[in-house]
Amino acid sequence: MKQFKPNLIKVALITGGVAFGCSPTFAQETNSEAADEANVEVIQVSGIRGSLQRAQAIKMDSTSIVEALSAEDIGKLPDTSIAESISRLPGLAGERRNGRTSGISVRGFNENYVGTSLNGRELLGMGDNRGVEFDLYPTEIISSIVVYKTAEAGMTTQNIGGSIDLQTISPLAAKSTFAINGSYEKNAEDSPNPDFDNNGHRISVNYVDQFADDTIGLALTVASMESPRQEQHFRGWGYAGANADNAAAGVDVAEGTTILGGHDSFARSAMLERDSIAAVVEWAPTDKLNVQVDALYIDFVEDDVRRGLEEGGAEWGTGEYTITGVENGLVTSGYYDGFYSVIRNDARTQEADLTTVGVNAEYILNDNWTLEFDYSTGKVEKDIIDVESYSGVGRAGIDGRPITARSWEMTSTGAVYSDHPSIAPVDLTDESLIRLAGPQAWGAPIIGADAQDGFVNQPNYEEDLDTYRFDAKGYVEWGVVTGMSAGVIYSDRSKTKENNGAYLTAPSYPGDAAIPDVLGVVPLDFIGIDGILAYDSLGLFQSGYYTATDAKLVQNDRLGDSYTVDEELLTFYTKFDLETEIGDVYIRGNVGVQVVSADQQSTGFSTTSDAEGMTVAVPVSGGADYTDVLPTLNLSAEVAEGQFVRFALGKVISRPRMDDMRPNTQASFAFNDNQITSTDPENGPWSGSSGNPELKPLEANQLDIAYENYFSDTGYVAASFFYKDIKNWHRDTSVLTDFSDVYIPDLHQGSEGQTPATFLGSVGSVLDGFEGYVRGYELQGSLPGELLHDSLEGFGLFASATFMEGEVDAAPTQTETRIPGLSEESYSMTFFYESD
Repeated sequence: MKQFKPNLIKVALITGGVAFGCSPTFAQETNSEAADEANVEVIQVSGIRGSLQRAQAIKMDSTSIVEALSAEDIGKLPDTSIAESISRLPGLAGERRNGRTSGISVRGFNENYVGTSLNGRELLGMGDNRGVEFDLYPTEIISSIVVYKTAEAGMTTQNIGGSIDLQTISPLAAKSTFAINGSYEKNAEDSPNPDFDNNGHRISVNYVDQFADDTIGLALTVASMESPRQEQHFRGWGYAGANADNAAAGVDVAEGTTILGGHDSFARSAMLERDSIAAVVEWAPTDKLNVQVDALYIDFVEDDVRRGLEEGGAEWGTGEYTITGVENGLVTSGYYDGFYSVIRNDARTQEADLTTVGVNAEYILNDNWTLEFDYSTGKVEKDIIDVESYSGVGRAGIDGRPITARSWEMTSTGAVYSDHPSIAPVDLTDESLIRLAGPQAWGAPIIGADAQDGFVNQPNYEEDLDTYRFDAKGYVEWGVVTGMSAGVIYSDRSKTKENNGAYLTAPSYPGDAAIPDVLGVVPLDFIGIDGILAYDSLGLFQSGYYTATDAKLVQNDRLGDSYTVDEELLTFYTKFDLETEIGDVYIRGNVGVQVVSADQQSTGFSTTSDAEGMTVAVPVSGGADYTDVLPTLNLSAEVAEGQFVRFALGKVISRPRMDDMRPNTQASFAFNDNQITSTDPENGPWSGSSGNPELKPLEANQLDIAYENYFSDTGYVAASFFYKDIKNWHRDTSVLTDFSDVYIPDLHQGSEGQTPATFLGSVGSVLDGFEGYVRGYELQGSLPGELLHDSLEGFGLFASATFMEGEVDAAPTQTETRIPGLSEESYSMTFFYESD
C-alpha cells in the first residue's frame, strides 16, 4: 500500500497538537512507530494562531476544495451567530436581513443552492424553502465548520453552490472543560418605541468531561442571547406624473416630471431572543465500537414593532397641491392640501423551534473494514403573528374630521415634512383626538369598506425530516485505489404551510373610540414630524379586542398558498480513494458515483371565486418520481513542498424549492375599471399563479482547478478557477391563459356593469429546463505578521476576493438572463492581533 507522506508544514501542525482528518494509512502505523511518537514533545498551540493552524490543516489534507473554521476562530470573534463567522471565509458572503447576517452565499449562490448539514446530516430551514437561516445557530455550540466547494460521492448535501457542514465537539477527543462566558451589548441608537429598549446580553455555559475510564464522554452547551435592533424607515411611493397647472409662480414643470405620491415611514424596534441547548454523549466501550448521540434544540423568538405613518399626498391625496421646486424631472418641494393620515401601530412576533437528534454507531470489523450506521430526525415548527393596526382622526366616513396637510422637501434620505403654509397642522399625539379606527375605507366587501381597522397575517410552518444511513469503509490494495466506501441513505421529508389571515374590526364599529391604553409617543423627527401615539396592537389582538373575519373566505391566495409537500429520497453511492506518485509528485484523490431516486408528492388547493365573491377551493395533488446519477472526481497533487494543485469534476444538483413544488393554482380578478376595459392582457383584470409539483432538481456539471501555496504554518496564498455548466435551471414564468372558465358575469364586472374587454391574463409559475453557465475565480491569502518583521509577531491578515459572471436562458416572453441572487463580486479582509 502506498504510504502517505506529510510535508514539513503538516508535521509541524501534527506535532503542534492540531487534529485533522488523515490518510487511511495513518491508522496502520506499527507499534514501533507509535512508540517513537510517544517520545515527541507536543507543543499545544491555542488561540487564534492555533485555530488558523487547524483550519489550514483541514484545507491542506482535504482532497476537495474546502474552507474551514475552528472553534477558536468562532469563539474569538465577537459574533452572535455562525452566519457572521462563515461570511468572512473566501468565496462566501453574508446576506443581511432584519439588521443581521442570516443567509450565506457560496461562490455567488445563495443558501437556496447550498446544502447545510450538522455532523454530516442535512439540516432543516425555517422558511418556505430548504435554505437554512444561519443566524439561528449560536457560535458556542459549534466546534468547527467546513465548506465544501466541490462534491464527493458520499455527501448527501452536495449542491450547485456547495455544502456547509457544521460540526459539534467529540467529547472523548476533547479535554475536560467548564466555562461560563457572558457579554453585554447596547445598541448605539436609543429605542424610539416606549415598550422596547436598546440593551442586550449573551451568556453561555460549556461543559465537557469523560467518565468510566474515558469510555463515556459528555459535552453540553447552553447558550442564551437577547439582541436589540433599532431602525428608521422611509419608503416613498406613487411617483405619478406631476400636473403643471399646480406649479407656483416662476416654477417650470416640464412634461414627464414626476411627483412623490405618498410615504410609509416607521420607527422600528426589535428584540431577538434565542435559547439553545446542544448535547453530545459518546460511548466507546471497546477499541472497535464507538457510539455517539447528539441533540440540538433551538428556541427562537423575535418580537418587533413598526410604528409610524402611511400617508398619501399630492396626486394620492385630495389632488390639491402646489409645486414649489423641480430638479432633474422630479418635484423636489411643495405642499399638498390634505389626507386622512393612517397611524400604523404594527407588531410582529415570530416563534420557531428546531429540534434535531442524531445517533451514530461505528464498528471496526477488522484492520481493514469499518461499518457505520447513522439515524437522525429533525423537526421545525414556526408561527408568525403579524398585526397591522390603524388609527387616526376618526373612522372613514365620519364627518368633521380634521385633515392633515403638509409641506415637503426631497432630500438624499427621502422626504422631510413641515407645516402647510396656510392650513393648521393636526396633532397626531393628542389622545383626545386620535381614535382606534381605520381612517381610510380599505375594507373588503365581506366586512364593509369602512370596517377594516387592521389586519393580521398568521402563517405557520411545520417540517419533519428522518434519515437512515448505512456505510461500509475499508482499505484495499487495487493499484492506485487504496480505499473504498459504499453506502445507502434513505430520507423522508414533509413540509406543511398554512397561510392564515384575518380582517380586524374594533368593537366601536360603526363608530370609533379612543385608544384603550396609550404607551407614549414615538418620535418621527427623521422625517420632520413630531410623532404619533404608541399602543400595544399585538396585545389587543391576542386579548380578543378585535373581531377577526377569516380572510380565507374571500382571499384566494390564502388556501392558494397552503400546501403539504412530501419527499422520499433513496441514495446509493460508491467512492474509491486514490493514491499514487508520478515522479516526485504525490497525488491523492477520490472518484465515485451517487445514484439518487426521488419520489415527490404534494397536496394543496385550486382556488377561484363564486358569484358572491367567496373563495371556492378544490383539493388538488401532484408529483413526480425520477433518478439522478451524479459522478464526481477529486484530485490533489503536491507539486512541491507545501504547494498543491487541485482538480475536480462532478455533476451536482440542488433540489427544487419546497414552495415551488406545491400543486396549488389560483385565479384572481382586479376590480379596477381601467383594467376591466383594457384589451391588453398584460394590463387586464385577470391573473393567476400556480406551483409545479413535477419540478426536477437544478443541475450542473462543474469543473474546478486550484493552486495553493502553504509557506508557513499559518500563511498561504491560493487561486482557483471554477466553471459550472448549468443543464437545468428554474425560472419564474408567465403564461398567457384563457380565464373564460372562471368568469362569473354578476361578479366580474366594472363599477358600471362593464364586461371585461379580454378574458386572457398571465399565470405565474415556475418552469425548469433552462440552461446557462457560471464561471469565476477566487484569490485568497493569509499572512502572519512575523514573516514581515519580528516586531509584528501576533499580527495577521486574511484577505480574499471572488469574481463571477453567468447567465441562464431567459423565460418565454422575457429577456432577463441574469441568475437571480448571483453575487458577481465579493471581498473580505480581516486583521487580527493576539498576544500570549
